[in-house]
Amino acid sequence: MSTQLASDTIGQVIHGFHENPFDILGPHEVIDGQRRALAVRAFLPDAQRAWVVDSTHGESRPMRQIHPAGLYEAICPIEERGPGSGEQGGTDLKAAFGFAPPRMEFPSLNYQLRVTNQSGETTTMHDPYAFEPMLTDYDLHLLSEGTHWKSYHKLGAHLRTVAGVKGVNFAVWAPNAEGVSIVGDFNGWKVARHAMRKHIPSGVWELFIPGLGLGTLYKFAVKFRGGHVMEKCDPYGFAAEVPPKTANIVTDLDSYQWNDSDWVAKRPEHNALDAPLSIYEVHLGSWRRDPSDPERWLSYREIAPQLVEYCRKMGYTHVELLPVSEHPFTGSWGYQTVGYFAATSRYGTPQDFMHFVDLLHQGGIGVIIDWVPAHFPKDDFALARFDGTALYEHADPRQGEHPDWGTLVFNFGRNEVRNFLLADALYWVAEYHIDGLRVDAVASMLYLDYSRKEGEWVPNKFGGRENLEAVEFLKEFNTTVLGKYPGVVTVAEESTAWPMVSRPTYVGGLGF
Repeated sequence: MSTQLASDTIGQVIHGFHENPFDILGPHEVIDGQRRALAVRAFLPDAQRAWVVDSTHGESRPMRQIHPAGLYEAICPIEERGPGSGEQGGTDLKAAFGFAPPRMEFPSLNYQLRVTNQSGETTTMHDPYAFEPMLTDYDLHLLSEGTHWKSYHKLGAHLRTVAGVKGVNFAVWAPNAEGVSIVGDFNGWKVARHAMRKHIPSGVWELFIPGLGLGTLYKFAVKFRGGHVMEKCDPYGFAAEVPPKTANIVTDLDSYQWNDSDWVAKRPEHNALDAPLSIYEVHLGSWRRDPSDPERWLSYREIAPQLVEYCRKMGYTHVELLPVSEHPFTGSWGYQTVGYFAATSRYGTPQDFMHFVDLLHQGGIGVIIDWVPAHFPKDDFALARFDGTALYEHADPRQGEHPDWGTLVFNFGRNEVRNFLLADALYWVAEYHIDGLRVDAVASMLYLDYSRKEGEWVPNKFGGRENLEAVEFLKEFNTTVLGKYPGVVTVAEESTAWPMVSRPTYVGGLGF
């Protein structure tokens, strides 16, 4: 029974740029006349020997190396049930293989891989390429349409249990990449070891890796057209290493037990338009330091009780935090964001920041955060040219770059980009119980000629200077956030004469 593979297909797998490695790797039914078998293939570049293990019966079958780079295969008979399922199947396979190998059954998850590496260590693991994708066609449709408001539940890295097997499901949008794989501390940061499957035409890549858990460090290795590979941070990553390190960290946002239900229930009263608001603007990294160690940042948990005490003493009703989303350059005060879904690890974990918000709410203090949808930095490990093309930004520098700040401008006309930003805004309210979003640099979003000279900007379709796509985005932002979370405050940093910034969208305003 032959399962010969084309050499170019093998090359794509071992070099990590096959759009669907599941076509080659994992379990595949093969038929030769009346004989049926299961061909199990695995790319194990560090293996010295490998076996397929029947999870039910504990029996194993050696895998043969079919490519020196580390591609292995085992042909395992499928257990036949019903007439003709006696010894005949074993006899046929003995004729084909020279002996009757142990029987193995479908479903395909009913096996594991046992691998001995070059150092002689043997481990047994589930095969990532035996698991079906978890993103549904409906998920992919909503993402492409730009209306998947809980996309952060699907994209990024999520703890999952599939058929009793625990692991992490990874998903990332990179439509123009030749290949995407997951690299991390679990695979020695090797690019081709865990190549992802591409969903066409959405351009979302996905892979479930069994055995991974909390604390796993990871990035996406994105192969650009032409062959260059860049390790990229997860746009939807919930946590990251403390800068200057940049890897994302698998975490669980559902593990924190909140104690602010009374505050959240009364939020519409606290934030009512006719209620008094006295807002204290705070940069967490510089508000207070430890006198015994002034170079050390105080943690979220250390700052919270001190800030509650200060705000109550001074009569403040709310704090407004300079951006808490992850950023590589501390001197930017958070305004050059790379991790839109990650609370900065400078001051602790996501759970520590939840505790911070929780404690302020229990102390009667609302929490507003600065949010930066206008622009993002050019760091090559982050959103910039994410899949080798201008994906989140405009390709034309007259539209896609901020001349003052040396940053890139979001392409608000792209459905997936709007979805990314709108889901992010909802995420902070839903997952961190944030009471308000103060949108930074709104003026730069509204005008196509912001800080640009004649000839350095592209007019809109009517020949004007207004950024029509940004205007619609801001209206959609306010309509969506305030519609889903009544009582949340949205604030615009807008310093020009743009009309009706804080009037409702249904009368032509921006809705802040």
